[in-house]
Amino acid sequence: MTLRVLAAMSGGVDSAVAAARVAEAGYDVTGVHLALSKNPQSYRTGARGCCTVEDSHDARRAADVIGIPFYVWDMSEEFDREVVQDFVAEYESGNTPNPCLRCNEKIKFEAVLDRAIALGFDAVATGHHVRKTDGRLVRSVDLDKDQSYVLGVLTAEQLEHAMFPLGDCTKEQVRAEAERRGLSVADKPDSHDICFIADGDTKGFLNRRIGERPGPIQDESGQVLGTHDGAHTFTVGQRKGLGLGGSPDPRYVLSIEPVENTVTVGPRASLRVDEITGVRPVWSGSAPLTEPTQVIVQLRAHGQVHPARVWQRAGLEGPELVVHLSEPATGVAPGQAVVVYEGDTVLGSATISTTARSETAQEAAS
Repeated sequence: MTLRVLAAMSGGVDSAVAAARVAEAGYDVTGVHLALSKNPQSYRTGARGCCTVEDSHDARRAADVIGIPFYVWDMSEEFDREVVQDFVAEYESGNTPNPCLRCNEKIKFEAVLDRAIALGFDAVATGHHVRKTDGRLVRSVDLDKDQSYVLGVLTAEQLEHAMFPLGDCTKEQVRAEAERRGLSVADKPDSHDICFIADGDTKGFLNRRIGERPGPIQDESGQVLGTHDGAHTFTVGQRKGLGLGGSPDPRYVLSIEPVENTVTVGPRASLRVDEITGVRPVWSGSAPLTEPTQVIVQLRAHGQVHPARVWQRAGLEGPELVVHLSEPATGVAPGQAVVVYEGDTVLGSATISTTARSETAQEAAS
């Protein structure tokens, strides 16, 4: 029996080639584009490869060239609830969310997969640069384009129904293949912006949603150095846009306190942390690590990896992931994901809730 595969087609080159590969492999493929806004003009325009007003047309043209049925699914309500509103709420809580990670988790591999399975599809194929080996998520051979971090939130059950046809090739090879296949998106630029912030002004977007809330900017001793118009517009590790002049040494955002509406700044050395706690752990490539285990972790989408000891423990509101870094890291922001790897294989992930400096890290910072 031929497997039925739903190919998620964003309108970019990666998803088009992924759909073409799956169809060429002999699967029964249907293409689907996700309409994420009831008012597309409110989102970014231009041929950028993710969620723009032109993308559905590009996806449809690619499906026509491949020779597969094509549909557009309205996911705007789910997207607004699970991604946009979550984005605003996380910043309002003093965290730094990753909306692309949230979209993968809640839209592309929850809402879409649930609907696909209900309609009789066996799997969903996407253009993510990542591999799946023995049911586990593995980094792409193109490490510069690897997206295992933003998919580290997926469960083992979701991975069971996921196909990633591009994990064995580089982006240059994908573009060359698109050209050979006659796909018009072969030279289409990649998307790097937040799709629902059309002008790229995240601060303005948050102020319109939350409102300006003036408060103090202080140093580590509590001395007020200046004011801000909303703590929600800052992120840990931020240097630019603080509005603090007169200091010969650069200052960075060290912490954000949403209740007191304060932003604490200090030298880069004070950003160094080596103890991290994560909530809502997900283990897709391993049983929960209940004993301290030496692994590597990634703390940002395009960040470096860090050797660490990790384990899961019982917390007041459910399981927690404890991470002790072998060497301190800087700019670790609550709200981001910590993804746990064994070599290139994803074991699990959690959402960073707190960070701290051990005595060793404090001595290094002084």
